[in-house]
Parts: sequence; C-alpha cells; structure tokens
Amino acid sequence: MSTPWPDRRILDLFGITLPIVQAPMAGASTPEMAIAVCEAGGLGSLPFAQYTLDQGRAALEQVRGKTERPINLNFFSHTAPKPDAEREARWRKRLSVYYREMGIDPKEAEKPYSGRAPFDESFCLLVEEHRPEVVSFHFGLPEASLLARVKASGARIIASATTVREAQWLEMRGIDAVIAMGSEAGGHRGNFLGENMSGQVGTFALVPQVADAVSVPVIAAGGIADARGIVAALALGAAAVQIGTAYLFSPEAKILPAHRAALNTVQADDTAITNVFTGRPARGIVNRVIREVGPIAAEAPAFPLAGGALVPIRARTEAAGSGEFSNMWAGQAARLAQALPAGELTRTLAKAALEKLHR
Repeated sequence: MSTPWPDRRILDLFGITLPIVQAPMAGASTPEMAIAVCEAGGLGSLPFAQYTLDQGRAALEQVRGKTERPINLNFFSHTAPKPDAEREARWRKRLSVYYREMGIDPKEAEKPYSGRAPFDESFCLLVEEHRPEVVSFHFGLPEASLLARVKASGARIIASATTVREAQWLEMRGIDAVIAMGSEAGGHRGNFLGENMSGQVGTFALVPQVADAVSVPVIAAGGIADARGIVAALALGAAAVQIGTAYLFSPEAKILPAHRAALNTVQADDTAITNVFTGRPARGIVNRVIREVGPIAAEAPAFPLAGGALVPIRARTEAAGSGEFSNMWAGQAARLAQALPAGELTRTLAKAALEKLHR
C-alpha cells in the first residue's frame, strides 16, 4: 500500500495509518482519548500505571468494545521501593509547615501509600489474555522472563530512552522500537540508567543520535505539539512521534480544572523538572510547592512514596479549586497546542504535517 509518509516502519509495525502515538499519561489519559486516537488512525494508549488490575481490564474492554484498531498498553518498570521510615519522616517534617497552615493532622500523612504499581505477574497475565498489539514500558524494562512472555503474546514492545546509552540498552534486549524522550517532554522522565537531571538531552539533539545508534525505528517524544515538530522529528530520523501535552487540551483528558486553566496560560519557561510529587523527576507547571520545596528535593522518598505525604494537602487544596500542591504535568511546547477533541487533533496534526512534507 502506498503512503505519503516518508517512513513506513512504525505504520507497518503497529498496523496504524498515521505516525502519531498518544502518550500514555497516567492520571490524565482516558479510554475515550485512546479510542478517539485509534479511530483517527494513530496509536491510542492506556496508562496501566494508574489502574488496579480490575480497573485496567475494564478500561481495555471499554476500548475493545469501541474500536478494533491497534492499542498500546503502557506499564511502569521501576523496582518497588522498600519503605524508609526515617526518610519518610524527614519528608513529612519538610511539609509540616503546610499541615499547620491548613489545620491538617500530621497523622493523615502517615497512612500507607502505594501509588503507581510496576509491571508484574498479574499484569503479564492480562497481556497474555487480551493480546494488545503494542506494549510500552517506562523506566526501563521488566525482568527478562516477563519480557519474553510479553513478546510471545505477539505484542510489539517499545520503551522510553532519554540517552543514546539507554536506547542501545533497550535494543540489546530485543524491543521493536525506541521512544527517544527529550527533556522538553511533560510528565515523568523515562531515565533508568542514570539520575543526573543536569545532563538531560533535548529532543532534537537526542533523536538523530539515537537514530544513528540503533537499527530499530525511533519514535520522537518531547516538545512536539504541532505539525512543525512532527516534520522536524521525521527529518531528524524518527519514524513517528509521541505526543502528550497537546492531548491534555482535549475534552477527553481527565485533569483538574486548575490544571486546565494553567495550561491555557503556561509559557515554555513556566515548567520545571521536579521530584516533589512522586520522588521521581517529572516535568510539570511550576506552582507553590515546586517553588517552595523543590524543584528537586533531596528529602523526597523514592518513587512513588513521596506522594503519600502530599495526599492530605492535595485533598484540601484541590477541594478548594487550587492546583498549588498538585502535579500539573506539561511539556515545554504547551503553547503550541490546539484545544481540539483527541481524534480531531490527531487528524489535524497529520494533515498539516503532510502538507508541509509535500510542499
């Protein structure tokens, strides 16, 4: 089949018609968003890190009931941390000024907190049962035996890399495509071989270097929110793009009203990479807690335990309509996004990119 796209590798690999992957944004993505993107010809994604097993199964069944197009299931691959009572106590002490300010009993912050669950046996069984076309991983890959079972299910496997070294590490373990995630991207960094945020590479420096270093197709992610970004990524060697922040403007996104309002005014330098919300670096809109505690706080417990001490503060402030203590993830290209339904956005971006490619 002929195509106007210059590189068919991702299209053929996933069985899609547009080289656009909807980023699996835990906390913001919805089945409705994934369905819309799939039906438009891109690759919709479900972020299983935000689900329990039963919730994830229900979300996938909702998608399968509305579209027969390929779907991506995304999982986190971090190692679940061991609780560290001393470090968690230091973190609660760091936040205690807010408990006092808001009249919150500090014991509320001592409740057990699980947060995001990593890929495990139960999620692997779900993949084997439902056989999604694509499975993606963030923070590296699961153990070899689980990865082999995912591959045996017939799923194409992709994962995020923030450096050339990470991309090569992923290719050596048999993945089908690499997501080259630049520092501009919103949400959690995909780094897994190093933690030095000062050395993070931008998308348009990272993509061509990864494309030169690996033989599998590259998906560019970070700072891409309009047709110019898509064309630039393809010109630098990517076979497709992954877009996240632009989809936050869609009505299908599940975000706080305060987050949506902030997105409408955010400038490129209004975001920062911070660990205060989860214990792991992620790019979000700067708010009070980032300004006063972060952006990188040494006291924050390991991912995802840092989120526990913020739970009662977030509950109080979000109920009042404030996002000053909430993670409002966003990338640096937010100002370039159009507020369109997810399906329309996918088609509009693809059409505009093709027009630029074939001028």
